[in-house]
Amino acid sequence: MATIKDVAKKAGVSIAVVSKAFNNYPDVSVKTRQRIFEIAKELEYSPNLVAKNLSSKKQRTIGLISSGVFNQNEKDTNAFDIFKGVYQAVEENDHELSVYLIDSLKQRQKSYAQFCSERNIGGAVLQGIRTDDPYFKELINTNIPVVYIDILKEDSNKLIGSVSINNAKASKEVACYLLERNHRKIVIMAGTEETYVNMDRMNGVKEAYKKYDLKIHKEDILHADFSEDKAYALAKNYLQEKCPTAFLCFSDLMAYGVMRAVKEAGLRIPEDVSITGFDNLVFSSYTEPKLTTIHQDFVEIGRQSALLLKNLMENKQDTRHVFVPYQLVERGTVGEARGLD
Repeated sequence: MATIKDVAKKAGVSIAVVSKAFNNYPDVSVKTRQRIFEIAKELEYSPNLVAKNLSSKKQRTIGLISSGVFNQNEKDTNAFDIFKGVYQAVEENDHELSVYLIDSLKQRQKSYAQFCSERNIGGAVLQGIRTDDPYFKELINTNIPVVYIDILKEDSNKLIGSVSINNAKASKEVACYLLERNHRKIVIMAGTEETYVNMDRMNGVKEAYKKYDLKIHKEDILHADFSEDKAYALAKNYLQEKCPTAFLCFSDLMAYGVMRAVKEAGLRIPEDVSITGFDNLVFSSYTEPKLTTIHQDFVEIGRQSALLLKNLMENKQDTRHVFVPYQLVERGTVGEARGLD
């Protein structure tokens, strides 16, 4: 593993200059700092922020890195609720919080490890990060404690943790909820195929179908990328060809789009078509009819993420994966299927 001495030698500067660059000292030029970061990345070097923070009397800083916030539907308050939870835990433990809101373009410009190094961050909570993110593996291989939200990966790295609900169990429960009500013509309105949470929820649905000795047909799985508008378009096209009895949606936003398409097709909810969501956004108790969905406590998810990260930073955590309780909220969008062909 590369050392600070290796970086200094290749950059042609002193060890002190490298240290100053990583600690964002103003007397290091932007050009020199950028060159040091590029060489550090090339050599896979990152300063031992954990040891430095633990030995320091200063407050330790926790980073919240959230991707896709600027691309979200205005009805989606999940990221903000997670932020509130993280902030609560940080304040309770007398830490500081540094927030980094990014989009896909900025992700390619600056790595998470570099962001943490520049701001002397001792650990980071990552929200909205995809498993195909170009910097996903980079953080796994660094010595920066990281807590992922909605990504559960078994790894030998003891500095990596995760917080989520049990997505597979929850999706299995909602699928069984429909199957118990005689639904067999179910359309699965899935999210973004590459995301871990989407795969986890799909596995839960498969378990439910297996329990009932049923098979999922590929043409009945639609990927709407957790988008309300895309779910609306896909459901509208599907309803022109087939007559399902239910839509099982992997997010409330997609369920809203499906509800709009179903109503425009002249069908009634739930008499003709049942619909379920996932998240329990505030708007889900105001739809007509009110949406049956899985409730996630995003504030608590954020809070538990910061608490887990704090323990990982202080080497006080045995369990690295935390499941926050969820609840199936029964409202008015699910009824009994009228019959089977």
